[in-house]
Amino acid sequence: MQHGRPVEPAPRLCRVSRLLIAGAAAACLIGCQAERRETGPVRGVWVTRFDYKTGADVARIMGNCQSAGFNTVLFQVRGNGTVSYRSTIEPWSRAYGFRDPGFDPLAIAVREAHRRGLALHAWVNVMPGWQGPGPPPIRNQLYHAHPEWFWYDAHGQRQPITHAGGGQTRDWYVSLNPCLPEVRAYIVRVLHELVSRYDIDGLHLDYMRFPNEPVVPGEQVPDYPRDHRTLALFRQATGQTPETNPAAWNRWRTAQVTRLVADLQTMVKRTRPDLVLSAAVGPDPSVALRHFQDGRAWLKAGLVDAAYPMDYTPSVEEFSRRLDPWLRVCGPQAVVPGISVETTSRERLAVARRQIDIARARTGQYCLFAYASLFSGSRAIDSLGLRPSERNARPRRTLVR
Repeated sequence: MQHGRPVEPAPRLCRVSRLLIAGAAAACLIGCQAERRETGPVRGVWVTRFDYKTGADVARIMGNCQSAGFNTVLFQVRGNGTVSYRSTIEPWSRAYGFRDPGFDPLAIAVREAHRRGLALHAWVNVMPGWQGPGPPPIRNQLYHAHPEWFWYDAHGQRQPITHAGGGQTRDWYVSLNPCLPEVRAYIVRVLHELVSRYDIDGLHLDYMRFPNEPVVPGEQVPDYPRDHRTLALFRQATGQTPETNPAAWNRWRTAQVTRLVADLQTMVKRTRPDLVLSAAVGPDPSVALRHFQDGRAWLKAGLVDAAYPMDYTPSVEEFSRRLDPWLRVCGPQAVVPGISVETTSRERLAVARRQIDIARARTGQYCLFAYASLFSGSRAIDSLGLRPSERNARPRRTLVR
């Protein structure tokens, strides 16, 4: 979910953002009309990077997803500047000791999904550059290799790895700085390698925002990023400073995130025009803007094929209401409501069943978070009443001219 301290509520797009989005939309209309596609209906499930360790785990996950009636698996392969596939750019994840385990989880996932008629979308955390109780123990990870790409506050202090307060200590993602052109270029390069080397059906972007929410209760999060290079870029673009025009500063940071989405969309169109590009987004667009995420603008401009609002709430009424702003800016085929099943009490599962029915009625689609809760010893999946008639092939793909 998207939470954070308030900055500028629902800022309007600045001129830079409008030009960026309009240009991307025009380019798509001129050069990509034959490749624009719709997918649906998605009956999806998020599989986190913590849900598998071996090749047998991956195959079992795909078998469970098929038998449960899902047709789309969002399979997480990048979490914090480390990956769960063979990359020439980024190191392996901590789960594999930062070294090749002798098999490729993503390659197995693609093979096992496709042989079962499932669509496999590679799910990636975009902005996080590291997370842990301390710095990474390997020197080739981003945290050590490019410290200048991370967040710094107005005093030149690097974003901390651990946070203390309220009687607790927690670690949290330290973020890459999307305001820097070299960071955006690096992310595009990493994801280009992914989409060009694996026969995935989609690329699913998560944390396509600033992860700037408080980590512990009462924490005052600095106004990141305040490094000299970022401030110089902002002044060059606007003639302002964050202090003289806080609203412009917020809009500019939002525009940098949108610019990265546009860059990724351009890369995907050139590399794999059949690929579905989607993004997990906050359920309330105005709150998401506090994290400089403008998912509705991405949909309007055609920068993503689908948005997955993480509509995690125990309220049926609120779940339906929070779909309204998304459906006002695009057709239902571009909205895949996310439904939480992390709490598997009888009451919560009853609510989830009603939310699935609402999602079906309003969009025809849904995605459940997450796999581990559904297929634990309690077999919560058996309580959701997924329709046997839905247990069929991958989502259709339709070219729209």
